[in-house]
Amino acid sequence: MLRRTKIVATLGPATDAPGVLEDVIRRGADVVRVNFSHGEAGDHRKRVEAVRRAAAVVGKHVAVLGDLQGPKIRIERFAGGRAILNEGEPFALDPALDPHDGTDRAVGITYTELARDVQPGDVLILGDGQIELQVTAVDGARVECRVTTGGEVSDHKGINRRGGGLSAKALTDKDREDVRLAASLDVDYLAVSFVRQAADVEEARGLLRAAGSDARVVAKIERSEAIPRLEEIVKASDAVMVARGDLGVEVGYAELTGLQKRILQMARSLDRVTITATQMMESMVHSPVPTRAEVSDVANAVLDGSDAVMLSGESAVGKYPSRAVEAMAEVIEGAEKYQLARSRGRERIEGRVKDFNQAIAHAVMFTANHMDVEAIVALTESGSTPLWMSRIRSDIPIYAFTRHERTRRRVALYRGVYPIPFDVTHTDPTVLYRAISRELLDRGLAKPGDELILTLGELSGVSGGTNTMKLLAVQE
Repeated sequence: MLRRTKIVATLGPATDAPGVLEDVIRRGADVVRVNFSHGEAGDHRKRVEAVRRAAAVVGKHVAVLGDLQGPKIRIERFAGGRAILNEGEPFALDPALDPHDGTDRAVGITYTELARDVQPGDVLILGDGQIELQVTAVDGARVECRVTTGGEVSDHKGINRRGGGLSAKALTDKDREDVRLAASLDVDYLAVSFVRQAADVEEARGLLRAAGSDARVVAKIERSEAIPRLEEIVKASDAVMVARGDLGVEVGYAELTGLQKRILQMARSLDRVTITATQMMESMVHSPVPTRAEVSDVANAVLDGSDAVMLSGESAVGKYPSRAVEAMAEVIEGAEKYQLARSRGRERIEGRVKDFNQAIAHAVMFTANHMDVEAIVALTESGSTPLWMSRIRSDIPIYAFTRHERTRRRVALYRGVYPIPFDVTHTDPTVLYRAISRELLDRGLAKPGDELILTLGELSGVSGGTNTMKLLAVQE
């Protein structure tokens, strides 16, 4: 059985070592993430070029996901690189302090508007929840706090307000520059951080198009303000990332699992792609094996219907980037075996469809789940029909036959969809069917006599023209 849930691996110093990137792709990475929060433009360009080369060597179509930094609100630096904050002690956040002279009593901050967004009694959180501060007073731009949960804190940790409410806009000046960089790198997806509303996604899409890119836009759900507007944000996006680090800090970790399920369910019902991210196998930054809790976390994301699960520091800076990808692939396969053994053919198709292409996709999946079909072949220009089919659970592989490299990379993120280079402009049906059979046989994806479902358009090579479903037998 082919692994259906895809893997996103973040690039970084750990993947720069000779041979590592090829190994990461060979062991299971379907998408690579370029994190614009770290590194310079030259670093990102070199890494994307290396990905293209490595993918060609491995013989795999790999998508590139650019990830904007967004208004990450961070503290500045400590004089010693870190400080110990003790419970009950005062601690201040002050943009007027020297950026390098933080102490265990105060530290500078990058966000000068923090004092306008908070009031006494508010809870601020440093890092991913390790340090909690309660605001006691606001003095000009300086925010006075009391440490309620102490510990060690290091340079440049992020700041969140419990319950959300920080007014920083989703796109910064740096992000706008990085959108142009992403377009020049020909990324396949662009993730927008700290989305609050649909307008944030639409602004990013407009900037992308102005820069000449047709990359798909991913909304990262990590602000509490996004939850009441979730449906409008999902509809404005091509994909959604459940970014659980900041989201968990803002809404509270007790709410996070249920919220993850809600986001994934809504996105799938609206035909959007989904990525579950943050600390999925965090222990593998230092360990060659994941914890049992991490295994369960990844498996749960698979059972929830995620299109992809993501590695961050595990692959970017960890000691075992290739092993982390391999371990994640193993966990996914185990979860999918359990899921599909219980649910094959039981997925119901409900609701109305928007157009004929989508109607064909739904008809295909209904037929495939009620017949002895070995594969689905979609002749596609844009990848839309395979996307719609992938929203409906099935263990039947969907092969996206397309002549466009960008489409092949794009569908690499879709759950249960596998890209194959193919010239879809054949006009003679007999020649076309034989060519499809030969492609599947040569790749070991089918046997003579296997039944498959084929989708195509009467006007071959026209985007959005899928209007035909055929049941065929693989020819020798």
